[in-house]
Amino acid sequence: MKLKIAIQKSGRLHDDSIKLLKECGIDINNGVNKLKTEASNFPLEVFFLRDDDIPQYIEDGVADIGIVGENVVLEKKKQVNIVEKLGFGKCRLSMAVPKSFEYTTVKDLENTRIATSYPLIVQEFLQRNGIRAEIHEISGSVEIAPGIGLADAICDLVSSGSTLFMNGLKEVETVLKSEAVLAACHNLQPEQQVLLDKLVFRIQAVKRAKNTKYILLNAPNEKLNEIIGLLPGMKSPTVLPLAQEGWSSVHSVLNENDFWDIIENLKAAGAQGILVVPIEKMVI
Repeated sequence: MKLKIAIQKSGRLHDDSIKLLKECGIDINNGVNKLKTEASNFPLEVFFLRDDDIPQYIEDGVADIGIVGENVVLEKKKQVNIVEKLGFGKCRLSMAVPKSFEYTTVKDLENTRIATSYPLIVQEFLQRNGIRAEIHEISGSVEIAPGIGLADAICDLVSSGSTLFMNGLKEVETVLKSEAVLAACHNLQPEQQVLLDKLVFRIQAVKRAKNTKYILLNAPNEKLNEIIGLLPGMKSPTVLPLAQEGWSSVHSVLNENDFWDIIENLKAAGAQGILVVPIEKMVI
């Protein structure tokens, strides 16, 4: 029994999807222009597909799971489960209008023409806000629509906003925040579910490691309690005596977001020889 996974054959999620699987200890050799391959050390068969097609393949059971943008899952409305958010491929689906457009609130979109590749998501957004507007579904180069007179506004994926700026547009509303997700078929066999659980376990260990740092430091024993109080750790810091009398080595794990504030406080409390090490995997 193998688990069949679909990932982008090209595009913004492809490289990060392959990287994630390799960080999970899964060895994949996709070669050049191959549309299907198998892992050598995990019962996983990999299909390389168009991003927009992945939800359909999962619903039909051709693929058991897939890595795809959350925005695509919500737009396609296929019968799939979002199992895990993966933390990469982050973007937002936003409304944008020409810089000359006097925009104050979402109500200013009333009776406008909106060009988008995501008509279902946009329609739901308009309905939630009680707005009537005309939706023009187009694929690719959405940002050009106002400039050629096709639409008054657009709704498109935004990362940095540079493309909007170059086309004389300004971002005015965030419709949806999206990232890559692991999606799964509704009716997996028990054996497939076991394999999926193993894969998710590995993915979660990789994700936790990306947000944490392993820290080692030397602390004078008279300052030990104060320094330990600054370190959250997973349970509590590890403390080991040093060869030099009156000193201890303290080991702990820090969250990336709190890292610099805690390091500064540790230094002020008397910690010395602070060593920070990246974590490859973290299992709890």
